[in-house]
Amino acid sequence: MNKEQEEWIPHVNSEGEGQAQRMFGSARRAAAFYRNQMTNELNEKMQSFIARQEMVFLSTANAKRECDCSYRAGTAGFVRVLNARMLAYPEYRGNGVMASVGNILENPQIGLMFIDFFQSTVGLHVNGKASVVTNEDVAVMPGIPESMLEASRMKGGQHPECWVIVEVQ
Repeated sequence: MNKEQEEWIPHVNSEGEGQAQRMFGSARRAAAFYRNQMTNELNEKMQSFIARQEMVFLSTANAKRECDCSYRAGTAGFVRVLNARMLAYPEYRGNGVMASVGNILENPQIGLMFIDFFQSTVGLHVNGKASVVTNEDVAVMPGIPESMLEASRMKGGQHPECWVIVEVQ
């Protein structure tokens, strides 16, 4: 075992992550990543990136830890940045399964992956704790952007069934 494989800076994700870092000699690179790129809030560059995206991939798991990966799409800015620690996205009428919403009701942990496929090929992974709120809840929440309030009041056409609020972790 070389020095890189022995050196490991523990991180909150899992023992398995540390084991893999030791196994493949990536502990030093991982430590630099944790130090320089991981944050529990969205800086201005991240917020701007999210506001330009038309698609997000999301991963959720139910109480039995059975995973689901889905995507959501809309016009640029459909995922709203409420502040440096909060995001919101609409859940529109789909196939009626409501797998992601159902999983969030059982297990609030969520992973969001934003990818710019065409200009920069940059990706942004956001982990957080999600909650499901109704359009009526949105109407009385403080600090909600007018565009989100307007969308929550829509009747007919494409209007949100509910919203998912994500607290960035």
